[in-house]
Amino acid sequence: MSPSAPAAARRTPPAAGDLIAAIGNTPLFHLRRLTEGLDGIEIYAKAEFFNPGGSVKDRPALSMIDAGERSGALTPDKTILDSTSGNTGIAYAMIAAARGYKLKLCLPANASPERKSILKAYGADVILTDPGEGSDGAIRRCRAIYAESPERYFYPDQYSNPANPLAHYNTTGVEILAQTEERITHFIAALGTSGTFVGTTRRLKEHNPAIVCISAQPASGFHGLEGLKHMPTAIVPKIYDETLADGNLWLETEDAYAMAKRLAREEGLLVGISAGGNVHAALQVGKREAEAGRKAVIVTILCDSASKYLSEPFWNE
Repeated sequence: MSPSAPAAARRTPPAAGDLIAAIGNTPLFHLRRLTEGLDGIEIYAKAEFFNPGGSVKDRPALSMIDAGERSGALTPDKTILDSTSGNTGIAYAMIAAARGYKLKLCLPANASPERKSILKAYGADVILTDPGEGSDGAIRRCRAIYAESPERYFYPDQYSNPANPLAHYNTTGVEILAQTEERITHFIAALGTSGTFVGTTRRLKEHNPAIVCISAQPASGFHGLEGLKHMPTAIVPKIYDETLADGNLWLETEDAYAMAKRLAREEGLLVGISAGGNVHAALQVGKREAEAGRKAVIVTILCDSASKYLSEPFWNE
């Protein structure tokens, strides 16, 4: 990959097809201004908001629905049911609408107004759960609903379904290797369901065990990083494999907010809060490597755009 070639110029327009075919093959952007003064450090960000549902969660949502159809667990008479902090729910809603399925979601009541509006626009049945319990409260409510009438629902359970990380093993990791021409030295991603980190890391490590893969988490159980989990205090997803990470960085909400603003104003990338957290973590790794006199090609994930967070006051602070 030529560092001077614009990432958008390398993106090949997809052939004509249905909406679902547009999921994946997202561009990788070089964050040039952010790394000014860091000799030998390149940071790239995978722009997952190019997916038709607007986030990285399009990949696992499609993978889990496809797996349900193949196994026969998902049939036209069943309603798709899951808990979500927002983005996976939106991805489910898009795919369910395109394929003719009904959808019921459990969502923390403090999810951004934009997310709620998008889900309503897609026609999803949304049950709001205790905001103080976060995503864990939504998980518990979802499990209770399913236990009452399991015959009515297809419950993919994004936190336990191996098709979640498999989506990233089969697509995200493969794309990153190709887009960096296998030059990647570090991969950074924050943990929610953990599917992005687990699946991508497994693929990268299989290709080259020397690639350093670092997870990131909110620094405490009470945080403003919508969609992310503080694993020590949360219901730990079954798909999470704590042995994969070469290290972990703790994220402060304010640092993610600040980086989201920097990305908008210095790189022209209007992205969400978790994306800000990812890039903040990537920059910390870049600074560490530069101080040690090492070169690095660091890749992280822009999980979604800022369109679901523009009501947050930090943009104007």
